[in-house]
Amino acid sequence: MRILVVGAGAIGGYFGARLLEAGRDVTFLVRERRAERLREGGLSVRSPEGDLTFNDPPILTARDLEEPFDLILLSCKAYDLQGAIDSFAPAVGPGTAILPLLNGMGHLDALDARFGPGKVLGGQCVIAATLDAQGAIVHLNTLQSMTIGERAGGRSARIDAIAEQLSGARFELKVSDDILQSMWDKWVFLATLASGTCLMRAPVGDIVAAPGGEALLQGLFDECREIAAGNGHAPGDAVLARARGFFSDRGSLMTASMLRDIENNAPIEADHIVGDLLSRRRATVNGASVLGVAYAHLKAYEARRERESKA
Repeated sequence: MRILVVGAGAIGGYFGARLLEAGRDVTFLVRERRAERLREGGLSVRSPEGDLTFNDPPILTARDLEEPFDLILLSCKAYDLQGAIDSFAPAVGPGTAILPLLNGMGHLDALDARFGPGKVLGGQCVIAATLDAQGAIVHLNTLQSMTIGERAGGRSARIDAIAEQLSGARFELKVSDDILQSMWDKWVFLATLASGTCLMRAPVGDIVAAPGGEALLQGLFDECREIAAGNGHAPGDAVLARARGFFSDRGSLMTASMLRDIENNAPIEADHIVGDLLSRRRATVNGASVLGVAYAHLKAYEARRERESKA
């Protein structure tokens, strides 16, 4: 199976490198600037699960993409989605499956509109990774999992064949019979984490230790899960228990990657992770919206960043 990984950043680069390590037929589709850096310094991963380096990784740029691939692994930031779609479109053939690992749900609409829902799988990943100043991928902890599935539910020969290709690399692979629920579960968790840590500019443990901090995080989580329930995707008991424990852990140093982006004065996925979820809030969700306060905070950051970039 020929696999095209769109981008070689922190997420796509990490999972693609692990698949290369496992002997899979992987090619990275990258922009010219990233291609130059990979040609000069190779693709490097630093991870508690084992470092690896490919001195001459298989790469293509959009202008060189001429034939279809069997699987397209998509892990760009949501604000780069349209550009990514345009770049990999020539690789989509009659038998191509597209596996997006983006956060939220809005990207499914964009991919369906361009390629048809039959080509687009459901997927999500859990990993904390970033790029260092030299362009190497830095895996920040031991979390490294990917969950995939057919959006219609159940199992299929297609998803089993893809799972066989993605298995056996040094990350955990799960196949979900209800991938949309899995994606909603992650969205609720991530929106809570991003809203709370960005609003308070602190990791979970420091927020929980502050007066009223744990109540703030638990309230945010309740609002997010109620939105999911109002859209037919209420988290199950096991998901609720894990999240409750996570958002009450005084020793946790966990922050959302969105906070790291803010601290680096970088673009953020405010609309895609927080704004889109907030827009799905039903009238049945009562009370003041702390999620709305967090979203206003993120949009104020974006407005200031744009203004200062033009100064």
